[in-house]
Amino acid sequence: MENLLLWGLYVATFYAFLPGLISRTFGFRVFKKGLVEKEIALTFDDGPDPVYTAQLLDLLARYNAKATFFIVGSHAEGQEHLLRRMKDEGHNLGVHNYVHKSNWLMRPRTVKRQIERTLDIIEHATGSRSAYYRPPWGIVNVFDYAKFGHLQIILWSAMFGDWRTRLGSERLKKRMMKKLKPGEVLLLHDCGMTFGADKDAPRNMLIALEAYLEEGAKQGYRFIAIDEMIKLTEAAKSMHRSIWKKVLVSLWLTWEKLFHFLFRLKTVGNEAEAAFHYRVITYNGEDIAFAEGGNVVKGDRVAELHFDNKMLSSIAATSRSPVATGIRMLREVEQALPLLANQLAADSDAKDIKAVYGVTMIHRGADRLGFEIFQLPEGLFAKSTRVYLRILIKVLTNTKKTVKSNKKKDTVSPRMLFMPVTTVRRYATEQLNRMQDITEAVERSLSAAADEAAQLGTKTTAI
Repeated sequence: MENLLLWGLYVATFYAFLPGLISRTFGFRVFKKGLVEKEIALTFDDGPDPVYTAQLLDLLARYNAKATFFIVGSHAEGQEHLLRRMKDEGHNLGVHNYVHKSNWLMRPRTVKRQIERTLDIIEHATGSRSAYYRPPWGIVNVFDYAKFGHLQIILWSAMFGDWRTRLGSERLKKRMMKKLKPGEVLLLHDCGMTFGADKDAPRNMLIALEAYLEEGAKQGYRFIAIDEMIKLTEAAKSMHRSIWKKVLVSLWLTWEKLFHFLFRLKTVGNEAEAAFHYRVITYNGEDIAFAEGGNVVKGDRVAELHFDNKMLSSIAATSRSPVATGIRMLREVEQALPLLANQLAADSDAKDIKAVYGVTMIHRGADRLGFEIFQLPEGLFAKSTRVYLRILIKVLTNTKKTVKSNKKKDTVSPRMLFMPVTTVRRYATEQLNRMQDITEAVERSLSAAADEAAQLGTKTTAI
């Protein structure tokens, strides 16, 4: 019997207590407070009430205030006109179960039926299906997160005990005035017909709320529905992240300039439009054998490539993901390879190199440019490189949460890229051939134009 009780306690803890504690304390998977400047979200539970909800709607209309109503389905049946009025007057509607019963006391299947039934009532009355859910007493169970991902769980930042008449309108007003602050999500009740509540408690709530709305209007506050509060908060968080990201990018680019100075990196082409930089080093890694013959062994000279992080950051600003950034960056590399080939050919320090070499997470498609791709040997260098490059990608690119896949993981894991010097030289030859073709084409055009002018003779006054 003791073991049975112990297991019951374990199940209750993980089913209900811990999820409730985590969501309330840390805001996990719930929205409970906004990040705004002059906005407050009013929310009302347990309605609609045949007497007080209509009075509340009148009050909100007088102050041009919007709110969110969390509907108890059984209370809404027969009062669909109030739901329609809420919708027509610009308020949000959410689900508060079909009956006001804690999710701790119901099986997941029962909770789902409660929610779906109330959703149907709201949709039938308003023509729209709600996107918001507030569990009674804010208590969630472990399955609420998984089964109702299509619904945003809304909790609150301030609750006042307004469901009891003994609190009185004056004490309630004083409590509410302490929460006249930006971003507050106030929990109030427009119906007193639930267990533990007093039927006429909303009368005090209406008196206190009118004083609150009046004072808020004087101070320039806007009272908004939860959908707008969420949008404003997401925008504010995005701006906050953007500012910090700009600071990080600036610091990283400053570090890059210092790195270039300390290690004497050479820029390929015009510095303002450079795709990468290089330095000639002695190779100290494992032996590398190329597909078409030749190899690089420890002690050989190689040209170590470095992407230009300023260009990478600029490209990333308009790319959807690190993969998209990589594709666009490779196009820039393709255009810059002839410049690299010519510069290496003219660089006396690079006359004896065996290959160009780099380590990067942007390697998809590099083989089509003539690079050969190799796994990074496991060890301290590999681990530190992974950390460095992942931080770099995080700082310089737009990373968004997406469904993980093995393919994506492979795409953005670091690899070694090698291009044999014979392949590099072909890029220089190809560029010379293209330039020669262009020159010959221009000469042919000029020659044809001169012949035509000669035929026209004195009839031609200008070309």
